[in-house]
Amino acid sequence: MSWARLMAILLKELRQVRRDRLTFGMMVAVPIVQLILFGFAINSDPKHLPLAVVVMDHSEHTRSFVAGLENSGYFQVTERPATVQQADALLANGAVQFSLVVPSDFSRRMLRGERPALLLAADATDPSATGNAIAALTLIGRQSLARDLTGPYAALRATEPPFDLRVQRRYNPEGVTAYNVVPGLIGVILTMTMVMMTSLAMTRERERGTMENLLATPATPLEVMLGKIAPYILIGYVQVAVVLVVARLLFDVPMVGSLWLLSAVLVLFIAANLAVGFTFSTLAKSQLQAMQLTFFFFLPSMLLTGFMFPFRGMPGWAQAIGEALPLTHFLRVVRGILLKGNGAAQILPELWPIALFMLVAGAVALTRYRQTLD
Repeated sequence: MSWARLMAILLKELRQVRRDRLTFGMMVAVPIVQLILFGFAINSDPKHLPLAVVVMDHSEHTRSFVAGLENSGYFQVTERPATVQQADALLANGAVQFSLVVPSDFSRRMLRGERPALLLAADATDPSATGNAIAALTLIGRQSLARDLTGPYAALRATEPPFDLRVQRRYNPEGVTAYNVVPGLIGVILTMTMVMMTSLAMTRERERGTMENLLATPATPLEVMLGKIAPYILIGYVQVAVVLVVARLLFDVPMVGSLWLLSAVLVLFIAANLAVGFTFSTLAKSQLQAMQLTFFFFLPSMLLTGFMFPFRGMPGWAQAIGEALPLTHFLRVVRGILLKGNGAAQILPELWPIALFMLVAGAVALTRYRQTLD
């Protein structure tokens, strides 16, 4: 055992790490990103969930109950539609997490002791996003009207609320987690494989020296990019078909909407991820660096898009980052189509961010691509 030789090899490795700035940066950045995301961004108990309230009884009792919902911290009134149909549309579009309908005879029947019904509909596609809020409703119902029911109405302050709060868990009544996770796996699998395969394909040619033959051809950067991307679009469709078949046969995931519409959206989403992979291939000098860049992109895509944790439970800065990622919008699209039966008009607001991301990533890839080996 020679300590001199050992120290020489150790110093050689340290210098090698210092020269590989991308790898060194990943070694430092990835732990920091993980600490920030898991420490600040991840929240399994979301608060201030958007609530649409349809009020047909403008009384002090109604106002007290709605105020009790907001004071609990779980609900925040963001919409006041005029009709139940408008509230249902907001729930289907994902604009709100809950909708509350107060009938016109609510106060009169409650004061008579008839226990009128209030309807609270919840978007239960993600059971973890609504579970704690629904569990808190029992306590809210008892306490919200405690100050109003005094004097001759004090007898109504019994152990149970003086009204019947009926909760509808829509789109996933049983709260089956697989109904939320399995459709989301379509986007996660496509993000991982499309970015990784494209970045490795270009980097592999550079390592093996076959890039010289490609650069010797009269192909333009756009032609090379499209030629590299097109085969993986077909591979992506094969992956989606496998996931859908398994989801239906093994997990019995409902597929309410149009699969043709989902197929059309897949082209845009796959192209966006392939553009990211092509961009990484222009940055990486080796397949190891390409894998590192893929992981660095995949980590926030897993944690900040609503796949693993409720999106509305994250702080504002984390939601802003998540809104910039194409997986966030694709998860809303695929869950909306399969579980809610959304149509083209309802998913359109989620398509233009994916298209914009694809254009930006593609422009960066084309700009960085060179027809020489400098």
